[in-house]
Amino acid sequence: MNAALLAAGVLAVFAAAYALYSRWLDRRVFLLDPHRDTPAHSRKDHIDYCPTRPSVLFGHHFASICGLGPIIGPAIAALWGWLPALLWIVCGAVVIGAVHDFGALVLSVRYDGRSIGDITNDLIGPRARLLFLVLIFFLIALAMGVFASVIATLFDPDHYPQAVLPSAILIVLAVAIGMLVYRRRVPLGPATAVCLVLMTGSLWLGQAFPITGLSRTQWIVVLLAYAYVASSLPVWVLLQPRDYLNAFQLYAGIGLMYAGLFILRPEFAAPPVNRMAADLPPVFPFLFVTVACGAISGFHSLVCSGTTSKQLDREPHARPIGYGAMLAEASMAVIVLLACTAGVATPLLWHERYSGWQSMQGLGASLGTFIDGGALFVSQVGIPRALASVLISVVVVGFALTTLDSATRLLRYNIEELGRTLGVRFATNRYAASALAVAAIGYFALMKSGKSLWQLFGTTNQLLAALALLAVAAYLAQRRRPAAAYALPMLFMLVTTTTAMTIKLGEFRAAGQTSLWVVSAIVLVLALWLVLEALVSFMNARRSRHASRG
Repeated sequence: MNAALLAAGVLAVFAAAYALYSRWLDRRVFLLDPHRDTPAHSRKDHIDYCPTRPSVLFGHHFASICGLGPIIGPAIAALWGWLPALLWIVCGAVVIGAVHDFGALVLSVRYDGRSIGDITNDLIGPRARLLFLVLIFFLIALAMGVFASVIATLFDPDHYPQAVLPSAILIVLAVAIGMLVYRRRVPLGPATAVCLVLMTGSLWLGQAFPITGLSRTQWIVVLLAYAYVASSLPVWVLLQPRDYLNAFQLYAGIGLMYAGLFILRPEFAAPPVNRMAADLPPVFPFLFVTVACGAISGFHSLVCSGTTSKQLDREPHARPIGYGAMLAEASMAVIVLLACTAGVATPLLWHERYSGWQSMQGLGASLGTFIDGGALFVSQVGIPRALASVLISVVVVGFALTTLDSATRLLRYNIEELGRTLGVRFATNRYAASALAVAAIGYFALMKSGKSLWQLFGTTNQLLAALALLAVAAYLAQRRRPAAAYALPMLFMLVTTTTAMTIKLGEFRAAGQTSLWVVSAIVLVLALWLVLEALVSFMNARRSRHASRG
């Protein structure tokens, strides 16, 4: 089957979903009001709360949510064949993932920019808030540990040290454009144009001067130091301009890969369903949690309610930024899947790379397959293959770094909220909370558990998504709005993730992976407890309504 024709059909489905389904959510479910003040205006402080033009905020939001999830997940999920992975990415993104992001963003805006965990205090109760905050702590620390580990692997001399210099130059340019635009009042357009030219030139510099002097562990330390600084600075100094600039790089990478795909028009080297690998875990539930962020991500609810809601200028902007950015991320997941299944030269080579579950134990191998396939697509537009590999590797690192700095900031918020809740005063300090966040991320970054750690992240991530969907459904039900759009996806994700978590508990115990077993058990117990709290709250509210009518 022709991969380009399939990709065109998928993009058409995404466009129709945005035009029709997201509009229904906007006008019939949430009733977005352009005249209602958003937290960016009512609480403006130019540190965390800052009204931002939609194009800039879309770039920040897209770069923050679109980390390694839609890259690693589909690259591993190709093991099951391209068809089941593609169906889940498309269906999951349209009716669950984008719906989840849209709802989480609107909910946070309506609750004065508060986090999704904090909002559960009002919707369900104070115990639910504490449970949610602890769950969020584990999710972010686990996810960013994986991201830091993978970035360090990519920077390793045996992989893509050419990506180091362009990534560092982007950070310097982000600080410069933040200072120029916000402090010197330099127009955004000319400043952006200059930065884009310098970013493009940095790719040649990276190819000419690869940085090879640090080990993987040393790179993890450097990345954690960067995350600490990024999470402590005001949002306009580094986080927002870096995400804004990096978004152009990400758009270019995705656009060039799709352009090359449509020029090359390759046939699939992979089978629709892989029946040759005998050691694959069952499609349900493991395909769903392995694809992870390409279809739905609970981490997105933290970005929506942690940074994006504090910068939303007008309520209607939640539709393109919430629903639209998730579809853009799903488009990234689709091109990754195609690069790993149609960007491979021959079926024989594909089966060598995807011979079984144990054949791709390292996450670096999964990324290597994508970078090779993506570079093949990009080379079709006239870019030399070696330079195309640098570009794709920089895009991968860019996705990961933008999520790492944003997520460390979110983990800082989370620790500060836990500190206030538990009365631990030093944890409410911005710098102390950032240090605790970095320490927790570092613990998971130094683990060597390969795809097991990724599946634990995917399961925890989508479990959090189920709980965020639960919060939005409760909000809508209390206001007599259509809640089924959130309640049904919540039930599906809850069944999928608890099934996966239960199976993984047994595997971790049998393999002697005590740390992963303990984290999994804690997360599962907290999640089930939170669901029970929600059911009790719902039943109490229903009894109160019946009593008032009587």
